[in-house]
Amino acid sequence: MTNSLRPHGQQRAPLPPARSPAPGVPSPRPSTASQTPQAGTAAGPDVKPVKQRDAFFDNAKYLAIVFVAMGHAWEPLTDHSRAAEALYMVVYTFHMPAFIIISGYFSRSFDMRPDRLRRLITGVVVPYVLFEVAYSFFKRWADNDPTHPISLLDPWYLTWFLVALFVWRMTVPLWKVVRWPVPLALAIAVLASVSPDIGDDLDLQRVLQFLPFFVVGLFMKPEHFQLMRRREVRILSVPVLAITLGFAYWAGPRMNSAWFYHRDSAQELGAPWWAGVVMTLAMFGCSMVLTSCFFAWVPRRKMWFTVLGAGTLYGYLLHGFLAKGSRFWGWYDNYAWLNHPLGEVFASVFAAAVITALCTPLVQRVFRFAMEPKMEWAFKRDATEIARERAKS
Repeated sequence: MTNSLRPHGQQRAPLPPARSPAPGVPSPRPSTASQTPQAGTAAGPDVKPVKQRDAFFDNAKYLAIVFVAMGHAWEPLTDHSRAAEALYMVVYTFHMPAFIIISGYFSRSFDMRPDRLRRLITGVVVPYVLFEVAYSFFKRWADNDPTHPISLLDPWYLTWFLVALFVWRMTVPLWKVVRWPVPLALAIAVLASVSPDIGDDLDLQRVLQFLPFFVVGLFMKPEHFQLMRRREVRILSVPVLAITLGFAYWAGPRMNSAWFYHRDSAQELGAPWWAGVVMTLAMFGCSMVLTSCFFAWVPRRKMWFTVLGAGTLYGYLLHGFLAKGSRFWGWYDNYAWLNHPLGEVFASVFAAAVITALCTPLVQRVFRFAMEPKMEWAFKRDATEIARERAKS
């Protein structure tokens, strides 16, 4: 923004007063709280605004990661419990779409600026490499599978999300120039669901089939989140959830739950090609409805768990060792009481407690070297950054 020069003595018209955001509308970026100098003192040039995180999004991320952990705890129970299978199907309909929509929402400002590319590498690529290798060694040891390959082209278990996030963010400039981004993303997802020849490299089926949710988040505005928090939406979400649970209870024995993973084509699931088209569109609609119901009940104010929202990626990647280890070590087979109602409740509470502990600031400090390394030695500074440092000094 440029300001025109004015002759000495000429006063500019006063700016209009700043409008405060509507109550309940989450800000698109972390807000800044300016520091007000005390009376009789002048604000020095070194006074910087303090960034504040938006409690709504941190709350949403924490609650979503709790559902992710509980879903992984319910998976072995679905063979013995129809109720667990129904809950599993409902949660898998919205927990990752909610995460991906938030990821798209906060990727709106992404461009090819050097500092953002460096952050993409240190915050996505490096954790992918480290955890992909760590997961591979863990499987070799815990599953007694010494021949399990270590391949960065074939994401194992949870690391697919990091690959997808990298690809999605790199395509952000493209989505900003096309005329109908969401229909185009849906068309790509549909084509992927009927293309069994895509293969497993970089888990592209998931990358492409989950793509529409990222694009939706990319073009969402604060007003959309405010709309989902209206009282009518909250009231309507209750019968919607009840109907969904009833339908899932009925459909559980009749439906292949692999549809919810979005990692296979229709042909690979033993269905005709047109089923991929129908299921992709139907599940996108169901996921958007249930995700809206989820956002409708996310608290906007700061809660005791709000601080944990900053560590959800830590909890996501770290809890995978325990989730897979419980299968490798046969916990659900050795402890038959876990397959009873009280055991299912215990598994749910235990999963929520573990993921909560893994999102704490203490765990973030311990594993920051792997999740958010600075790696200043690996990058060269550009002229803009050097000029900023000189200006500060």
